[in-house]
Amino acid sequence: MEKILNTISQEEINKIKNSEFHDPHSILGQHLIEVGGENFIVIRAYNPYVKDIFVIDDKKKKYKMNKIDPEGFFERIFNRKSFFKYRLYLEYSNGTTKEIYDPYSFLPTVSDFDLYLFNKGDNLFAYKFLGAHIKEVNGVKGVSFVVWAPGVKRVSVVGDFNNWDGRVHQMRVLGSSGVWEIFIPGVEEGSLYKYEIKTQDGRLLLKSDPYGFYMEKRPKTASIVYNIDKYKWHDDEWMAKRREIDYLKEPISIYEVHLGSWLKNYEKDPESGYLNYRELAHLLVEYIKEMGYTHIELLPVAEHPFDGSWGYQVIGYFAPTSRFGTPEDFKYFVDYMHQNGIGVIVDWVPGHFPKDEHGLANFIGEPLYEYADPRKGEHLDWGTKVFDYGRNEVRNFLLTNAVFWAQEYHIDGLRVDAVASMLYLDYSRPPGGWVPNIYGGNENLEAISFLRKLNEELHNLFPSIMVIAEESTAWPGVSRPTYVGGLGFTFKWNMGWMNDFLRYISKDPIFRKYHHNDLTFSMMYAYSENFILVVSHDEVVHGKANFISKMPGNDWEKFANVRVALGFMFGHPGKKLLFQGIDIGQWREWDYNSSVDWYLLEYESHHKLNRYVRDLLNVYKYHSPLWEEDYNPHGFQWINCNDAENSVVSFIRRDSKGEFLVFVCNFTPVMRYNYRIGVPAKGIYKELLNSDWDIYWGSNIRNPDLYAEDIPWNNQPYSINMIIPPLACVILKRE
Repeated sequence: MEKILNTISQEEINKIKNSEFHDPHSILGQHLIEVGGENFIVIRAYNPYVKDIFVIDDKKKKYKMNKIDPEGFFERIFNRKSFFKYRLYLEYSNGTTKEIYDPYSFLPTVSDFDLYLFNKGDNLFAYKFLGAHIKEVNGVKGVSFVVWAPGVKRVSVVGDFNNWDGRVHQMRVLGSSGVWEIFIPGVEEGSLYKYEIKTQDGRLLLKSDPYGFYMEKRPKTASIVYNIDKYKWHDDEWMAKRREIDYLKEPISIYEVHLGSWLKNYEKDPESGYLNYRELAHLLVEYIKEMGYTHIELLPVAEHPFDGSWGYQVIGYFAPTSRFGTPEDFKYFVDYMHQNGIGVIVDWVPGHFPKDEHGLANFIGEPLYEYADPRKGEHLDWGTKVFDYGRNEVRNFLLTNAVFWAQEYHIDGLRVDAVASMLYLDYSRPPGGWVPNIYGGNENLEAISFLRKLNEELHNLFPSIMVIAEESTAWPGVSRPTYVGGLGFTFKWNMGWMNDFLRYISKDPIFRKYHHNDLTFSMMYAYSENFILVVSHDEVVHGKANFISKMPGNDWEKFANVRVALGFMFGHPGKKLLFQGIDIGQWREWDYNSSVDWYLLEYESHHKLNRYVRDLLNVYKYHSPLWEEDYNPHGFQWINCNDAENSVVSFIRRDSKGEFLVFVCNFTPVMRYNYRIGVPAKGIYKELLNSDWDIYWGSNIRNPDLYAEDIPWNNQPYSINMIIPPLACVILKRE
């Protein structure tokens, strides 16, 4: 027999009605109560949109609930001693009806152990429970929503499934964890949602999901419920092979790409010209395989609101940008690259995040993910916020995000952006505008600790992953193991070499002899880190001119300068990276809104430069002296680094077996006749590659077979007498 009683106070009802309660599950849903010494079951529900609610019990019997508050609070007492499975039948004023499982009838979907590890900062797979996850609980399909928002009055899930009304699906906080949770039955993949947060002072904030797997295409900002587990991978062979690779001893030539500007199709997308991840995969694989690059590096693909940030101001750290398709489409992109033997590196941005209202900034109405003190929490150069690396849950957010890209998207490497801005408390800050550490220094000890932890955990979980630092200072041991005091990165971008190199090749050849040290100084520190030589997107934008446009002279000399410069770069120790457009001689600076100028390949000069880069890449890939001993002094030896007067350098590259190649580079437009260089062994030396060949739009000055003579030279036991073409790089191989 059912009782009709009011078992709850108006004060408790008001907490639900006003959406100001941290634990709505303690009031709503099914509860065991005692009345007059007897136990009963009470079911309560709140919905401001319905006229009536009925309970359908486990025997499919229907009971009308009592409306105990005119604004939509209902209750029904059952003469039962134990909980039972039920559904709610909703009747709306307009005559429509709906049958649902009660969200407040489910236990938490997060374990105490997961919460403990998260609050401690050690839950590397926190993304598996935080965010929106499609799952089945007790045979009921729905979505578990979980978000970290400590210290607020209330959090609700709002979306297209509840009229974006924060009163309908109020969440519960799980103990003292600061984590809020609710399981909502019936929510399906593709549903739009956000979190509505009520601060302690009563403000309402609308936030995208920090752990959301997918977001609306900008300028819209809602998160989208998405199942990222349904894609079937086909890269088992690649992943198995990758586990055995020591990338320090492998050829790595990286093609850096901005997906929004590599190629556009305005017929398909009149607004932006964007292609889908799948279309881009096929086009890029065709080009990369033809050229001979080993890896592709993508400017950040994580969701970002502003195209002009190039992806470096991230809002959705767990969401591949919807500009180019779905998460499944991006998995296809990576998969297709792997099936074609191409590694995938993604730029990752743990140094700062934007201030957009729907993002991480002031997530609870005050700083949470960022440092509270603006002297630490504001990045002055970029108008962004700086992560609070001292807060366990923030560290965990970044750690689990790095693991996420490697685990769920099979990413082969993360290039960590702006590491220097993380390491130094006074980075781009005026005197008095920064806070010293506890020892009075300018090092951000919390960021250093985070980076070491990041690299240790990633290399432990994914032994062959590449973690690459864009670090522009002389910080010691960036790519050295943490157990010897290093930061633990696999590689570091060689920004010092890049600046010296670009400054040198931009000089008129007549003045280069006065700047010869810019060409040779890098070998003084070449083995202090595991370097990657880069000519990246940052060097061909913002008035810096594209690579070929930096070169002095007439058109022929500009192309010749590009060829000799790239020849020297690929002979120098270190892995390699070139940004899109450099390998076709694009004159125009990179513009994120415009496609690469592929039409230039119709011109002989650009077509032949592209062929030269292709041949250079293949010489690099298939000759182990150019990469096997990159980080061992045995792998490089100057023949003559002191001929500043002629602006000529010559050197040897060796592999572990003693095989070697000889490089001779002439950085003036003057041909050098009867130029003698020392060589380490007798034999016939042939041109393996000569950047002056006519097939590369050169003057076609060639060397016949060169016979090593018993004439010691340049501290070598033998020597050859050769012609060095103007503005040329000649690579010699002994037969």
